[in-house]
Amino acid sequence: MDYNLCDYNTVNSILSKFGFTFSKALGQNFLIDDSVCPNMAQALDADADTAVLEVGPGIGVLTKELCRTAGKVVSVELDKRLYPVLAETLADYPNFELVAGDIMKMDLPKLFDEKFKGYSKIKVCANLPYYITSPVIMTLLEGNLPIDEIEVMVQREAAQRLCARVGSREAGAVTVAVKYYGDAKVLFDVDRECFMPSPKVDSAVIKISLNSGENKYDVKNEKQFFAVVRGAFAQRRKTAANSLASSLSLNKEKIYSALERLNLDKNIRAEKLEMEDFVNLTDLLFE
Repeated sequence: MDYNLCDYNTVNSILSKFGFTFSKALGQNFLIDDSVCPNMAQALDADADTAVLEVGPGIGVLTKELCRTAGKVVSVELDKRLYPVLAETLADYPNFELVAGDIMKMDLPKLFDEKFKGYSKIKVCANLPYYITSPVIMTLLEGNLPIDEIEVMVQREAAQRLCARVGSREAGAVTVAVKYYGDAKVLFDVDRECFMPSPKVDSAVIKISLNSGENKYDVKNEKQFFAVVRGAFAQRRKTAANSLASSLSLNKEKIYSALERLNLDKNIRAEKLEMEDFVNLTDLLFE
């Protein structure tokens, strides 16, 4: 039976049938707007040669749209209570596969190798719980996985941070990471009323197009580079030099000297640093 998973009464009926109640701890808010998921699937631009990894399918409202366009959809779900629900709501889609578990604890290279062989394009699409937005995105970016793009719905404030310009007030360590691995943009906003139950904040859908392994910033040592990025942003109220000295146990005079050699103010804050500044600062601090 092809359920209308955007109908409030239908969703209530399904959840009641399986005795499901929402978990605040898991950040569960299910989409019930009939335009959001089709728009997400369309923006993903998937076809028969595309495999999609979905994180947190819920009751399958986005999953259904992905199954209609992609060759294969593998959804990772942590909540065991949703397994029988998904078995029923997605029974009509043979290209759907459920993988039980926590995306943060999985061997992702192994998962990709087992599930996505033979597909020329692999993409990620998800309505991410707010509390794991940055960890999931960073895990996918840093995992050296054969992903073409990541399209996720996140809290609107997080979307602005992820898609901010490096060197702007909204930028953070995750902004630098996203820019290092690809390019991000906000696709469209999603009102809180589109969810059941409604969260307290609005959301936005973003797309991160990845670089296909290209190192476009000439970073010599990624570990050192990201240590500097995280260290500079660790204490945002402090100057970058003070935050770096505290976080990485570096000599402050050495940091001042490096900033001076780059013609940067010694009292500059991390959000004012550009990508090239982080790259060059790393080289000088670890030369």
